[in-house]
Amino acid sequence: MKKYFLLLITGLSLNSQGQEVADAMRYAQDNLTGTARFRAMSGAFGALGGDFSSLNVNPAGGAIFLNNQLSISLSNLSTKNNSVYFGSKATEKDNSFDLNQLGAIWVFENTNEESNWKKFTVGVNYENTNNFDNQVFSRGINPNTSVSEYFLSYANGNNMGDYAMDQTFIGTQGNLITLNNATNQYVSNTPDGGNYYQENTMVSTGYNGKLSFNFATQYKDRFYFGLNLNSHFTDYTKRTSFYEDYLDTPGSDPSDPVQELRFDNELYTYGNGFSFQLGAIAKITNELRLGVAYESPTWYNLQDETYQIMSVKTSSNQIFIEPYNYNVQYPNYRIQTPGKYTGSLAYVFGSLGLISVDYTMKDYSNTKFRPNDSFFATRNDQLESLLDVSSEIRVGAEARAKQWSFRGGYRFEQSPYKNGNTIGDLQGISGGLGYNFGGARIDAAYSYSKRDTQQAFFNQGLVDMTNIQSVNNNVTFTLLLEM
Repeated sequence: MKKYFLLLITGLSLNSQGQEVADAMRYAQDNLTGTARFRAMSGAFGALGGDFSSLNVNPAGGAIFLNNQLSISLSNLSTKNNSVYFGSKATEKDNSFDLNQLGAIWVFENTNEESNWKKFTVGVNYENTNNFDNQVFSRGINPNTSVSEYFLSYANGNNMGDYAMDQTFIGTQGNLITLNNATNQYVSNTPDGGNYYQENTMVSTGYNGKLSFNFATQYKDRFYFGLNLNSHFTDYTKRTSFYEDYLDTPGSDPSDPVQELRFDNELYTYGNGFSFQLGAIAKITNELRLGVAYESPTWYNLQDETYQIMSVKTSSNQIFIEPYNYNVQYPNYRIQTPGKYTGSLAYVFGSLGLISVDYTMKDYSNTKFRPNDSFFATRNDQLESLLDVSSEIRVGAEARAKQWSFRGGYRFEQSPYKNGNTIGDLQGISGGLGYNFGGARIDAAYSYSKRDTQQAFFNQGLVDMTNIQSVNNNVTFTLLLEM
């Protein structure tokens, strides 16, 4: 007679799966967001300015604005993830709609004609800098490794902190692992034959928002300088559901104590952060523009909450039920993302159009967890050893015909990992158009990007990689009004 075992663990844990390299990268990486004009030109705006999202590249762009303006942008993001796990293919899609940009800027002309400072501007802009809504489904037959190896890695490890003891507790109460009293080591209770059928579903939701206060000024007719003070806030939830079946595993027996299981994990991360940006734009000639900008690290203050539940189907008459509940509050932790340098060049063909290029460098190995205690010191060593300097190039162009504008762009970003595979290179193209009504403008943009990644179901023990190709399609509309 088949019985079911149900184990429930809830609570907050500092040394959980929430502080891994992949979690730090979630906040260290940028995404192409913002107004439709910005997206249509793949974000190549560092030497142009005059667009709300350009302020996130070079804050000196605020001084390019000629009039008070208000901007609002809506976007739809469609994501398709194709996964391959030990030769088995699966596809999952996600679609989300959001208000991703809202901003206003005020222009103050200097009435003193003898002053070289022509004007200054004050702006405020909100952007949803990262949409975390995503779904990935993977399945396949693992020829070697069961999820019991995940629990064994904690049970037989040197670190017997709270989280390790929790995972050992789950593994033993779920009858997946047992302590061998003769060797004082835990051993697996799952069949030894290999070829374990496994499924993993990952669903994430949330956002990373950025509220920027921009201050910019124009000196004479050729120089522009700017400063951004940025407030960041994040809300992220990741739910994973792992399934393993032993009924079809070679060597398994219907009387084995474990026949199949489902192990669910939930991570909820929330917090806020701060950063600043400095920038300058110079008109080398009336047509040629040069821009340079620096973005400081973002200093995040974060909190994690974790939830776990596992159900095990057995063939025993015995029902294993031993609930264990705890609710422990740990101190907040901090993440410092790397700074970024951007150089930009643009050529403006009068009223006919323009072409622009941005080049960005970011050293991801400077990503750090804080405080740098014994636990986070290990994570920081991993970040430094795994991550590398990454370059990004953005190219955009715009052609104008009376009230119409036609735009296109290309984007390439190097992998932030030294191996180039954990997160691969990103390539993207974009296009769009706009119509100017005089006191108002409507813009539309479409952008496409593709990137390959490798992900493991768990952080240790069961670390076989799933190859994932992510394809993003984004449509954005912006309404711009002069005030």
